[in-house]
Amino acid sequence: MYRLHRGLKSLAVLTTLGMLFILIGGALVTKTGSSMGCGRSWPLCHGQILPSPLTPATIIELAHRLVSGSVGILLLILGIWAWKAMGYKRETKFLVILSLFFLILQALIGAAAVVWGQNSFVLALHFGISLISFASVLLLTLLIFEIDQKFNAAKLVIDRRMKFHIIGVTIYSYLVVYSGALVRHTKSSLTCLDWPLCYNGSPELPTNIHQWIHMGHRCAAAIIFIWIVYITVIAIKNYKQHPILYWGWIIAFVLVLLQVIAGASIIYSLGNLYIELIHALFISCLFGLLSYFLLLVSRNHYYIKHQKHLNKTT
Repeated sequence: MYRLHRGLKSLAVLTTLGMLFILIGGALVTKTGSSMGCGRSWPLCHGQILPSPLTPATIIELAHRLVSGSVGILLLILGIWAWKAMGYKRETKFLVILSLFFLILQALIGAAAVVWGQNSFVLALHFGISLISFASVLLLTLLIFEIDQKFNAAKLVIDRRMKFHIIGVTIYSYLVVYSGALVRHTKSSLTCLDWPLCYNGSPELPTNIHQWIHMGHRCAAAIIFIWIVYITVIAIKNYKQHPILYWGWIIAFVLVLLQVIAGASIIYSLGNLYIELIHALFISCLFGLLSYFLLLVSRNHYYIKHQKHLNKTT
């Protein structure tokens, strides 16, 4: 049994990292303009398994497809294994289905964009869909690590205010993610060359759709930063006895702060590719952490409901 769990944990970690590579790889494809690196051919590249010549765009797009396909196989194996080994856990089957569904949906949207082309507003959904699949795999991995109870989350008593903020900021973070993806897909990253305002400190309104998209994302990011700062203060004041929420929200604050710094650095570096990818990494980690908080809220709700049922029966 120990070897079984050890193998499952290793596969879960590998799959989670693979999902993260898919997310960053997708951002790399978009940022480098490599989405048509394989032409209008899918799943082959220019109608071939190994196309020639291998241009930089072709290599990036082909590598992204290979990573996505390989991780898809790992996820399928992980899902079947987890279903059989720990299907008794309340969240396991749901997370397996969710991760596989959104990974397939992501692949189909990517394929449709290659073969038929897609509007930028539709393509921006691609990153968000991949993010849900990543978060599902991450939560499944955390469940797997709870098998031996070494990493088991204690039963938390989460008050209504904290529940409201967790649910609200997680949903809102997805809107922030979409707005950021829209900035990339509409090539609006450098339409405002000042920060935090668009015009050299001037409070003038944007003058075109690209600047509106860009500044809309900045406003959305500012709101989530302030919101997470506020929740972190609540957690520090009221949840010192609950390390998961106490340190979890401190980590969330650090991640959102790094996200803001990376966003500003993109402007000052005139769109440095590595900073763009780090920017995508930070929001992916933040969304994964918020999803874990959401899992804790779900467990807390189930635990309270179960306790009420026991009290009634006794």
